[in-house]
Amino acid sequence: MSLDPASLTQALIQKPSVTPKDAGCLDLITQHLEDMGFTCHRLPFGDVDNLYARLGTQEPNFCFAGHTDVVPIGDQSHWTLPPFGGEIKDGFVYGRGAVDMKGAIACFISAVSEILKDGAPKGSISFILTSDEEGPAKDGTARIIEWLKARDEKISACLVGEPTNPKELGQMIKVGRRGSLNGTVIVRGRSGHVAYPHFAHNPIPPLLDYLQSLLQKPLDQGAKDFDPSNLEITSVDTGNLANNVIPASASANFNVRYNPAYTEGSLKTYLDSVLEGAKAKHAADFDWSVSYQVSGEAFLTHNPALRDLVAGAVQKVTGMQPEFSTSGGTSDARFLKDICPVVEFGLINAEAHQVDEKVSVQDLKTLTQIYTEILRGVWPSP
Repeated sequence: MSLDPASLTQALIQKPSVTPKDAGCLDLITQHLEDMGFTCHRLPFGDVDNLYARLGTQEPNFCFAGHTDVVPIGDQSHWTLPPFGGEIKDGFVYGRGAVDMKGAIACFISAVSEILKDGAPKGSISFILTSDEEGPAKDGTARIIEWLKARDEKISACLVGEPTNPKELGQMIKVGRRGSLNGTVIVRGRSGHVAYPHFAHNPIPPLLDYLQSLLQKPLDQGAKDFDPSNLEITSVDTGNLANNVIPASASANFNVRYNPAYTEGSLKTYLDSVLEGAKAKHAADFDWSVSYQVSGEAFLTHNPALRDLVAGAVQKVTGMQPEFSTSGGTSDARFLKDICPVVEFGLINAEAHQVDEKVSVQDLKTLTQIYTEILRGVWPSP
C-alpha cells in the first residue's frame, strides 16, 4: 500500500527536531522502512542520531539522502500556526522543516512504497539520513560515510532532497555547489583613553583597511557552470562597551563562497597575501592573527546518466525542462560526492527557514511522482 506523503510530512513536523536533536523522527522512519523490508542501522555519533537503511543486496544501490534536523523557530509569536503542529490549511502543510527537508523525506519513503508495488527492485535502494546537517555537520553524513567505507558498502548514485526549486517544482536540479570558507581576523593594539590617542594603538583602522582590501576587487568572473566567487563580511566587533575607550583589539568574520577557480589552498594563499599587504601599510604596533575553516570544496557532478535520469523524471511529471545549477549554499552533497555521483532535487527553497514555513500538498504528491519515476528509471521494466 502506498504511503501518503502529506500525512507523513505532518508526522515528521510534529517532532521538534531542532538541530542536532532528532526527536524521534528516525524512529518513525525506521518503522516505515522496516515494514517495507529494509535493513536499518542506527548510527549514533556524539549527540547526533543517524540512519543507514538498505533494501536489497545487489547493485546498483540507489540512495536517497537527507536530514531530519531543522533550524530553530525564532520567536514563536511570529508564527501564524504552531511551528511543530504540522497543520494543513488551504492546501498547505505548515511547520518548521516542511520544505527543508521533512517533506522531501516523506516523498522519498512514499515513492519507495509506490515502487515496491511493482515488486522488489533488481538492485538496492538505500537511505542516508542524519540529524546533523543544519549544525556543525561533524557527526552526521561525514561519519556515516566513514562507516560505509569501513564496511565496504557501495553507493552507486545518490539524490539529496534539499529544496532546489526557486519558485515552482521542476525548475532546478543542483549538480554541484560552490565551496565555503569562513575566516576570522583579529587585530590587537593597545587600549587607552580617547583623549590621549598617542598613548594607544587603535586596532580598528588597520582592520577596516584589511576588510576594504578584501572587497576592493572581485575574486573572479565566474567559472564554467559556476557563478562568480563572492566574499561577505558577516561581523565586526571590538567588545567595547565604553565610548571613551580605544579598544585593545578588533575582530571580523567573513565568508567566501568560491567556485573551482580556487581550491582551499589557493584561496587561503590569496587571503593571506591581502593580509600581508594590510599589515605592511601599518606600523609594527599591531599583532595580527587569522584563522580559516573550510566546510566544503567546490564540486560538479560529471555524470550524464544520473543528471539525465533525474531531469527526465522531472520533465515527464511536470512538463518542465529543469535547469542544471550550482547556485546556493552548501549541503551534505559535499560529503557524498566523495563516494558516488550525487545530484539534489527537492521542494521550493524560498520557503526554507522562513516563519510559517509550508509546503503544498500538491507539491508533495508531485515530488513523490518524480522520485517514483527516478526509481523506475534505475530499474526499467522489461
